[in-house]
Amino acid sequence: MAHYRTVVARTVAAALLMVPALVASRAGAQESSPSAIAAPVLKWQRGGCFSSWCQTGWYSSPAIADLDRDGAPEVVWGSYDVVALDGATGALRWRATNGSRVWPGVAVADLTGDGTLEVVVGRGSDQLTVYDAGGGVVWTRNPFGGGEVRTLAVEDLDTDGVLEVVVGRASGGSTRQLNVYDAAGNVRSGWPARRDGEPGYGWGMYNENVAVADLDGDGDKELIGPTDTHYVTALDGGGNQLPASPIYGAGKVWSQVGVHVDHAVDLRGYANCGVEHRPNWADSAPVIGDLDGDGVREVVIVGNVYNCATNPYTSLYHMPFLFRLDRTRATGAGWDWTVLPTPAAGSGPLSEDYDVIETAVPNPALADLDGDGRKEILYPSYDGRLHAWSLDKTEQGSWPYDVPGSGIRFASEPVVADLDGDGTGEVIFTSWPQKSVGGTGQLHVLSHLGVSLHAVSLPAPHGSATWNGALGAPSLGDVDGDGELEVVVGTVSSGAVAYDLPGTSNARVLWGTGRGGLRRTGAAPGSAGPPRSSRFYALTPCRLFDTREAAGPLGGPAISAGARRLFPLGGTCGIPPDARAISANVTVVAAGAAGSFVLWAGDGDLPGTSNVSFAAGRTRANNAVIELARDGTRTIQVRNGAAAAAHLILDVNGYFR
Repeated sequence: MAHYRTVVARTVAAALLMVPALVASRAGAQESSPSAIAAPVLKWQRGGCFSSWCQTGWYSSPAIADLDRDGAPEVVWGSYDVVALDGATGALRWRATNGSRVWPGVAVADLTGDGTLEVVVGRGSDQLTVYDAGGGVVWTRNPFGGGEVRTLAVEDLDTDGVLEVVVGRASGGSTRQLNVYDAAGNVRSGWPARRDGEPGYGWGMYNENVAVADLDGDGDKELIGPTDTHYVTALDGGGNQLPASPIYGAGKVWSQVGVHVDHAVDLRGYANCGVEHRPNWADSAPVIGDLDGDGVREVVIVGNVYNCATNPYTSLYHMPFLFRLDRTRATGAGWDWTVLPTPAAGSGPLSEDYDVIETAVPNPALADLDGDGRKEILYPSYDGRLHAWSLDKTEQGSWPYDVPGSGIRFASEPVVADLDGDGTGEVIFTSWPQKSVGGTGQLHVLSHLGVSLHAVSLPAPHGSATWNGALGAPSLGDVDGDGELEVVVGTVSSGAVAYDLPGTSNARVLWGTGRGGLRRTGAAPGSAGPPRSSRFYALTPCRLFDTREAAGPLGGPAISAGARRLFPLGGTCGIPPDARAISANVTVVAAGAAGSFVLWAGDGDLPGTSNVSFAAGRTRANNAVIELARDGTRTIQVRNGAAAAAHLILDVNGYFR
């Protein structure tokens, strides 16, 4: 099966970079004990498989979404075929067949703003396909004329309420690395980019190499696309290149300013190879997030630092590089990443030969692990570890975590959630083994300090395969409506697999799926830059849902004790596609016990405060402003915090945009 080629050596000896490997844990941090977090319990396996074999799974992260709006989520995952599975049982709902592999995470979003979800898939053989909620093909395009579509994201680039599809090219060529389609499958004006004849340097994108987010607070989105060079392409929503700071030279754009370990070399403009190293971005999936809570987002890209004096180049270590919108190195109050941390001993690659073990792609996740208000940067590496860098440029506690098992073992992109509600985040990832060793990888659960809480072996390979693991990020969600989280993984040789996570009814999901969300934009939840002003628009009072009515997406039944429920509001009561929040009246009826309801964005984290509190048997109402999901679905989540079922009514009177 096809793999890619990069400019780095296939297999090199691990570089020994002699610095202390462990740092004392942050004062006051509390460690979770294994007994406080229950072990994952296998729920179902072989999702999407055939009776005697499974298609090979790659790096695609599963999506959890209620495609048909019946209140029961589906799991959508791609290996070669794309399948939609019943979330509770893993039974097949539909299959979209294809002979080319799916590399990027399947995106799920309401492309047109009509209240129905679409499934967006990038594949080999230069394929981009959009499916409707029932698995029918809406449209298919060939964005580049060749290569593989490994880079995929969906976002509203110009804040008009309609989403665009962003794809990247996994093949050679110094321009036209990114392309953008509108919801109907038309190439947007200004794309593909970079355009022929423009300044700058670039090459192919061999992983999920784009992040899309509003970096300057104007509502429109910027695109960050590292390529198989030491240059980063940065574009606005029209495909125009973003300017770099004049400290690098007057009139330069991002793609003209090479990145090196030493920022002084960036300023000089060239490296003395052999003594001054630089990163290659072939496998680099960028992420964007407000790292320190100051309201401004930073760009994080994990690069493969290499020695450019050798032929072929010698890979040395993976390291995060942090940037501002003007391409300068990111700094903040009490932290500064202009000078990079020194890598730990043994940070070199254990292998870069996919015939030995499938490639470790350094996809980062951003999450505040210890509750200090600052996000850590987590990523897997070819050194066989999962890293977690704090903004002070240290790895706290027991980080980095060595992936256990015989032979070489690599880790997937992690997901992060506060599973037990104690204010610290647990880290969940999967692993896979060296091919000659065989066996299975594991589903790992770590504490916020990098201590193993659980390591559960993945199912045995189904069919003739000799090993099993999971290369892509797991996904977290309530797939069966029991009010607790499940984790779903796409495996190499046993299809999609789901595990129950007992005791997680109060969990907070911090980074819940591959690339941070179902749009696969690489944008962390949280501040989107300096806040845009919101304008209120009144609506004639209208009932959005009432659980006393007949069972349905906006009707019954009553919400059970401790349960969560997702309500799709798109196209209801005149709420437009670009609405950011609603003004509503929340009413509780016939509660069996005292408690409270929380209502929040369908793609957001469970807030720490409730919207309405109530006594048993009493009707209680309150006004609320409720944020809507920003993934195009305009959903909200509801959680009943009482010890008994209760009915909930929501009436809207206006919206914000």
